[in-house]
Amino acid sequence: MSDALVTETALHGGRHLVIRHDSTSTNTRMELSVFIPPQAQDQAKSGEALPCLFYLSGLTCTWENAATKAGAQAYAAEHGMVLVFPDTSPRGPAVADDDEFSLGQGAGYYMAATESPWADHYQMEDYVIAELPALVAEHAPIDLNRLGVTGHSMGGHGALGLAMKNPDLFKSVSAFAPISALTATPWGQRALEAYRGGKDGGLYDVCQLMASHGWSRDILVDQGDADPFKDEHLMPEKLAEAAQANGIDLTLRLQPGYDHSYWFVSSFMADHIAWHAERLQ
Repeated sequence: MSDALVTETALHGGRHLVIRHDSTSTNTRMELSVFIPPQAQDQAKSGEALPCLFYLSGLTCTWENAATKAGAQAYAAEHGMVLVFPDTSPRGPAVADDDEFSLGQGAGYYMAATESPWADHYQMEDYVIAELPALVAEHAPIDLNRLGVTGHSMGGHGALGLAMKNPDLFKSVSAFAPISALTATPWGQRALEAYRGGKDGGLYDVCQLMASHGWSRDILVDQGDADPFKDEHLMPEKLAEAAQANGIDLTLRLQPGYDHSYWFVSSFMADHIAWHAERLQ
């Protein structure tokens, strides 16, 4: 099956696409959604491409969660920004899975698996970095030199880690309630054991990547102070300590009363879209 446009819907003066394609990274069919803002009509005449923001979702999510709950498209339409919502993992009856929600389908962690039975399909790092930009460029007028990335929870871990490892690809990065220290949380430890045989935590732990790779630009992170996962799984204090120790310009905002839900994400999405738009001018 080649690329297929599943749906195309008018939204905030622009177009919202759902695309299904055969992935060479995951060896499965994958779905994603792309929002093309109304400015693309004028850009098509001028030939000028638009900035683009990747949004990486969290555990148990598909592309649909953020695309329908985060309210990002309205703000992207204001700023003339393309949005990309990929899935969180490979899927299908032939794809390895687990009964625990924090592993398997819906829990790809934006990692490159090396261990059986996961390695055949769980190549989400390669999917996001090597495959998606060119695929999106076939459907939307994006400027590949003006890509940003953000994400929530597991997706925040993915956004921060992928940006630090690929600073030539992503020019801006932010996160909502990210998993900050993958090697220190039970979720991350289990994923690393399954996907990487318990090795290479330094390649995926955001705090360790701040020391080994760094980030020469600034970072915006929002975290709800009433988030039930904050202390055991997200560990924002470790993120703040790692950023300070490694001279990284981190703005970490603890938001009083907010939990881990999309009510939290949608409340601060306007700030994140505007923040990326400024940096991707």
